[in-house]
Amino acid sequence: MSTNGTAAVVTRGPVRVVGTGLLGASVGLALTARGVDVTLHDPSRTALALARDVGAGRPAADGDHEPALVVVAAPPDVTADVVRAELAAHPGAVVTDVASVKGYVLNELRAAGADLARYVGSHPMAGRERSGPAAAVPDLFVGRPWVVVDSGESRPDALLAVRALATDLGSLPVTMDAAEHDAAVAVVSHVPQVAASLVAARLRGAEPDALGLAGQGLRDVTRIASSDPALWTSILAANAAAVRGVLAGLRDDLDEVLGALDSAARASGPEDVELGALARVARLIADGNAGVALVPGKHGGAPRAYAVVTALVPDRPGELARLLTDVGAAGVNLEDLQLEHAAGRPVGMASVSVDPARSAHLEAELTARGWRLVR
Repeated sequence: MSTNGTAAVVTRGPVRVVGTGLLGASVGLALTARGVDVTLHDPSRTALALARDVGAGRPAADGDHEPALVVVAAPPDVTADVVRAELAAHPGAVVTDVASVKGYVLNELRAAGADLARYVGSHPMAGRERSGPAAAVPDLFVGRPWVVVDSGESRPDALLAVRALATDLGSLPVTMDAAEHDAAVAVVSHVPQVAASLVAARLRGAEPDALGLAGQGLRDVTRIASSDPALWTSILAANAAAVRGVLAGLRDDLDEVLGALDSAARASGPEDVELGALARVARLIADGNAGVALVPGKHGGAPRAYAVVTALVPDRPGELARLLTDVGAAGVNLEDLQLEHAAGRPVGMASVSVDPARSAHLEAELTARGWRLVR
């Protein structure tokens, strides 16, 4: 057992991390901070040196003790090959991977006759828009689900080792089978990436004046569109069937909207629009409302409706901190925060989500402290 101060961890070293991108380097950073010996391997010598320099571990060397656990952090299209090689090279180690597709990897390993007793698939539901070891952070996994996938032959001690890794890194272990996992991430991760990229791609032909009108809504929709094209091509290809099914349903919905808009474009006025066309658009928007309401709320619990208090914040150092200090001084708990910059003005709009029963009190307190509210 290793310790970091008074915080004990179950994961014992050495832990070998293969692949020093965002996830691999973040695993190394988190374990190293907890006193676990981490060795690193990456086919890119530059990435390996950078991961070492940021503190994610040390490069593997001849004479190292055999690892107790191997974490493979490679793109899905090569993950199975790397896992198979690690299983063969380290016959006493449990091997897991953190690829975002599980069925493809498991099927490849099974077809190759790999030792599935020591293999456990896993997937931490965490990430950033940036990639590479320079973007790694030790707290990347804190409070995030970490899916643990039994190969169907995984030994109990192997499953326990991967669950312990997730817990030691601050994640919440969730057990799923491979097909269940892939269907879930198609809906909550992979299709949103495609949708964000498609919307962002439409901006390429927009006039500068049009882009100058962009508000927070566009930024919210396209936030993840700056992701790595090569990585996402690998992910989507490996989970093609599940993603295609969701996209086909999305296409059907788009066809309904297009049909309704065609009718509206042909009509001389709202009363001439084809009967039911506008109702179809309204229904699809309402279905979106219902879908958003299903997204888990704070701390993973049931979603709650909050009141939003919006204040104008001067674009100067320390002003946002002053606002948040005043919210705390008013005795109001901050549930969520969104910041939007006002186009062409040196101010931002900070929208603070709070308990509805406390919103009037907060508005009065902030006004008394000199804040200008947007009502």
